[in-house]
Amino acid sequence: MIHKRLRRFNTRDTYPEQNLDNDLCQAVIAGKTIYLRGQVPQDLDTRENVAVGDAAGQAEKVMENIDLLLRESGASLENICKVTVYLTDIRHREAVYRVAGKWLKGVFPVFTGLVVVALARPEWLVEIDVIAELS
Repeated sequence: MIHKRLRRFNTRDTYPEQNLDNDLCQAVIAGKTIYLRGQVPQDLDTRENVAVGDAAGQAEKVMENIDLLLRESGASLENICKVTVYLTDIRHREAVYRVAGKWLKGVFPVFTGLVVVALARPEWLVEIDVIAELS
């Protein structure tokens, strides 16, 4: 493969209730650019959902996942260039942005926020994806 792919998985394992069969991964390193899959409030190892009903708690888990995946990619939060936040309800914006802002203090990435009808699971209130650049 041309690019390095971290934490490979198949959607039939991640979403057993859905009839899917897609080979995906949590991170792709293409040259010096790191693309993270949209992170949700789910434990990366156990697939357990975290902080159901709590937007700030979900954002905390999402940012933990992003931090972990960047470290596994040889980077850190300081390497983030672009952040995209997906919310299922605009009323969660302040809580989610407060948590993300705490994790990204001093990083100054470009930031886009979207409100969407739903995410892949109804209990998820937030999803965040990032693009980072290796030094």
